[in-house]
Amino acid sequence: MAFEGITQKDWYKILGAKPSDSLAELKRKYQKLALFYHPDKQKADVPAGEVEERVQRFIEIDQAWKILGNEETKREYDLQRREDNLTNEWPLHAQIYLEDMSWNEDEQCYTLSCRCGGNYTVFKSETTDVSLVCCDTCSLVIEILQ
Repeated sequence: MAFEGITQKDWYKILGAKPSDSLAELKRKYQKLALFYHPDKQKADVPAGEVEERVQRFIEIDQAWKILGNEETKREYDLQRREDNLTNEWPLHAQIYLEDMSWNEDEQCYTLSCRCGGNYTVFKSETTDVSLVCCDTCSLVIEILQ
C-alpha cells in the first residue's frame, strides 16, 4: 500500500497520539474522538458550518484509525514517515538505481562507495522496502530509485 500524499497528514496528531502508543492506546483515543465527532452524536443547536467541520474531522479520525489500527499499514506508514523525515533532515548525496550498484553474491547485498570512503549497503531482502540508505561512515544518504 503506497502512502503517496497520505503522509502529508500526521495521523498520530489527528488521534492525539504518539508513534510509541500501543495499539490499545491508539484504539482508546480513536474511540473517544470518533464518539465525540460522530455525525449522529451532534446536538441539534450546532451551526451548519460547524457540523460540516465536525463531519470532516470525523472522516479524518476514521482514516487515521484505518491506517494506524492495522499493524501492517501502521508499519508502512511509520516507515514512510521515517523516510520523509530522513529526506528532510539528511543531506541527499545522490539518486541511484539499484542495478547501478555493485552486487555482492557472498553477502547477498548491493553496495556503492561513498565519497568519504564508506559504503552504502542494501541487502537483497530489503530491496522492496528501502528507498533511502545511509552511508556506514558519514551522514550522507542516497535514494534508491525504482
